Amino acid sequence: MRLRRKELGISQERLAEGLGLTFQQVQKYERGANRVSASKLYQMARVLRVQIGYFFEGLDDPASPIGDNYASAYSSVVEEMLSEPNGPQLAEAFLSIRRRSVRKGLADLAREIAANDHQVGDGPKGQAAAE
Repeated sequence: MRLRRKELGISQERLAEGLGLTFQQVQKYERGANRVSASKLYQMARVLRVQIGYFFEGLDDPASPIGDNYASAYSSVVEEMLSEPNGPQLAEAFLSIRRRSVRKGLADLAREIAANDHQVGDGPKGQAAAE
């Protein structure tokens, strides 16, 4: 966004005016402090006179085989998790958490527990000796 704005010689104030925003909000978008909604991205493309794809140049196409490999690699992980006795409840509870920071914290905690379990686990299927 910043690159195209500067290419056109448009100030943050002028871009903000075209988007119906404050220049402070444009600053936040350019710094990556705030996410840009799809509707604002569409407006930005219009004001900056580019196609929407301009903002995604250099990114892998999610419809490419790379995206398919990623999906197939994790589909077995998801299937395995959902087949566990508490897997569906865990997945539903995780997805009901709205705050990204809490989800990240929970994922970090799960990784720590798993790493610790592998270090001390000497029973069958990685069960800890204390069980």
